[in-house]
Amino acid sequence: MNKLVGVVSHHEREVEELRNDREFAVEYLRAALESLDNPDERAGSLLMLRSLAEAYGGLGAVAAKAGISRESLYRSLSPKGNPTLKTLVAVLNTLGLRLSVVPQPKKARKRPVKRSARMGRARARAA
Repeated sequence: MNKLVGVVSHHEREVEELRNDREFAVEYLRAALESLDNPDERAGSLLMLRSLAEAYGGLGAVAAKAGISRESLYRSLSPKGNPTLKTLVAVLNTLGLRLSVVPQPKKARKRPVKRSARMGRARARAA
């Protein structure tokens, strides 16, 4: 197969951009984490996390720094992966990042049940 001169794969370019632009990497990670809870988008999100790990030393180096086996990290960040919170936090710490919590937009949030309503239902079940 002929190798084209001056051609870079999309993945290689993406990893290079993540490595060179910290703000882009943070926004990229934010987008990946926001879509992790959507089953239709989870595979893409995990691959985004994998690209980020590749940009910051490679999966082997990130796994070693995070105290995770390389094989486990490859599996966790595969399209069918299911990383634990412990794995996610360890990888993010290795990359100099952390998880944070923000409120959902108002239209997506469920209204909390008032304490008195919860107590009434609990009493009704007990009776």
